Amino acid sequence: MTATTTAPVAAPPVPTPHGPNARLRAWATRAPLLPALVFMIVVTQLPFVATVVISFFDWNALYPDARRFTGFDNYHQVLTDADLRHSVWTTVLLTATVVLVSLLLGMALALLLDRRFRGRGVVRTLLIAPFLVVPVAAALLWKHVLYNPEYGLLNGLLHYVGGPQPDWISDTPLLAVEASLVWQWTPFMMLILLAGLQSRDQQQIEAARVDGASDWQIFRHLTLPHLRRYLELGALLGSIYIVQNFDAVFTITSGGLGTANLPYTVYQSFYQAHENGLASAAGVLVVIGSIVIATFALRVVSSLFREEVSRA
Repeated sequence: MTATTTAPVAAPPVPTPHGPNARLRAWATRAPLLPALVFMIVVTQLPFVATVVISFFDWNALYPDARRFTGFDNYHQVLTDADLRHSVWTTVLLTATVVLVSLLLGMALALLLDRRFRGRGVVRTLLIAPFLVVPVAAALLWKHVLYNPEYGLLNGLLHYVGGPQPDWISDTPLLAVEASLVWQWTPFMMLILLAGLQSRDQQQIEAARVDGASDWQIFRHLTLPHLRRYLELGALLGSIYIVQNFDAVFTITSGGLGTANLPYTVYQSFYQAHENGLASAAGVLVVIGSIVIATFALRVVSSLFREEVSRA
């Protein structure tokens, strides 16, 4: 008896669309997106191009006929002027402090909410609430309800225990702004880290417990390395916002007492000093910094997606 073998039948080649009909179908598919693309270009890209062009001019709105092309002089002034350098340093300090403290508090709250206890859903909802408050409303809440030296809750508590009655905004202005931003951004960090905690490999954790690992050892050697990408994502996304923050500085201190960051300096240059060219140059630098941070954030998000796909 002889065995017969049959050669595998090759699959027919998949035809690739060519010709005017294929191009017409492709354009018909993209056509619904064109209005959104045109709207985005008109609303975002054209104003930015205009801002870049204005940044190369010495242009005071009070003397429009005296404007002249100065090249990179506005950028040089932004980077060398003492007040502007101080606003850049304030922006860096404000961003680093708020992001770091928010991450630490968000980590503690995420570890708490990762455990099962009665009322966990209610606690989670209450902890998320500060992030849902409008930024200006949150700043007003801290300025009047908490910081006010006459009727604020903080001084009320200190008066109850016989403590001092400080003027929080005058005595610690930058700390006052940082505290309000930390209160608002801690829930955001908590949500990101809680998602990371719930994506851990529970079998690996149970195996470590069986081997006698303590909670600290599990957190240090298993949980923390797993959360590294989520910590990076939270830090980058938080930095993108805090670098551009204007509401808290404007509402709580009006940029005084050394709290003026770069966005507030742009506001002062444009709306108070009417220096359109200088304000545009500072604004362009803020946008460039945000783009650099956003690029790293997108890379972290892409790596997280690749890890999830490989794990699945």
